[in-house]
Amino acid sequence: MDHAFALLTGRPISLYAAAVLRIGYGLIYLGFLLREFTHRDEIWGPDSPWTPALARELFQQTGWFSFLTWWDSTLYLDFCYVAAVAVCALFLLGWRTRLMSVLFAVVVAAFHARAIFMTDGGDNLILLMALYLTCTACGRHWSLDARRRARRARGGRPGRWALWRAASEVWSQAGPARASVVTTVHNCAMFVIAAQVCLLYGSAGLYKVQGASWQNGTALHYVMNLALFRPWPGLSALVDGHPLFISFASYLTVLLQIAFPFALFSRLKYVILVLLLGMHIGIAVLMGLPIFSGAMIVADAAFLPDRFYRACGDLCRRAFRSSDGPAAARHRPAAGRSFVPTQPGDATTLPAAGGGA
Repeated sequence: MDHAFALLTGRPISLYAAAVLRIGYGLIYLGFLLREFTHRDEIWGPDSPWTPALARELFQQTGWFSFLTWWDSTLYLDFCYVAAVAVCALFLLGWRTRLMSVLFAVVVAAFHARAIFMTDGGDNLILLMALYLTCTACGRHWSLDARRRARRARGGRPGRWALWRAASEVWSQAGPARASVVTTVHNCAMFVIAAQVCLLYGSAGLYKVQGASWQNGTALHYVMNLALFRPWPGLSALVDGHPLFISFASYLTVLLQIAFPFALFSRLKYVILVLLLGMHIGIAVLMGLPIFSGAMIVADAAFLPDRFYRACGDLCRRAFRSSDGPAAARHRPAAGRSFVPTQPGDATTLPAAGGGA
């Protein structure tokens, strides 16, 4: 119990993974709204077959809500649509992330509820993750908020007004307690996200294994011949022309989904994550479900350690610096040297940078 309590309250875990979730789901929903911009009135507008009156009647039974049904006006829909696009973009960039995470969840819930009969498993997962991300510190890294904090730490301007300075001082004094609460809530939310993904894969695998077509390895054959999920009929026919591959892929799909929750605490999970990545790419291409596949790939990214994302970030920075050319390298300071001169009275030893969580 002491170890579990220390794990929840000691330091925030998977901060880079939370940032990847923020970027991934913000990008997916932003792309979704931009893609459906020309069809917005047919899906969410007053001229939709599922009218606002029908939606409000359903809300009375289910308890859902959507601000898109407050006024039956095309102009109001356009205003809400532009505002939703802006919220998704700001959430993706990590600007005022705590506020934007709440607004992003409201936007996803509103659009989801307004056209509830046009959603699929990918939309359901994005909605759940948007709600969970409101409790995470997903703006700590790779965000405009992180960049602003870094600039402020390097010597930002103090507050201009006395009231602002007093409020800042009170806020800083409450820092330890606030940090403990934020850490606990963030860690709990990340555990819930992990549990949600494990439940999704485990239940999907157990449901599949009960079906006769999955037991005899022919399930994907029928999937390849569904007219609704054949964006590339020639490619589907080509894949379906290899019965041995179809059978192997059917059994492997069930095995991966059932084994995923049990492989989280071993290095086997990295092999399973790579195979799941290939599976979701195949679903996106062969079945024409890019939103669902993208949502699942982003959810799987929560299980990669922060050291992996730090290594990726360092690799990208080195690649970007090397692309500057030798001219920029000559003007770049050498490693271990600083342009700031030593001041009298400076301490000879300093704590290592980056030691904090």
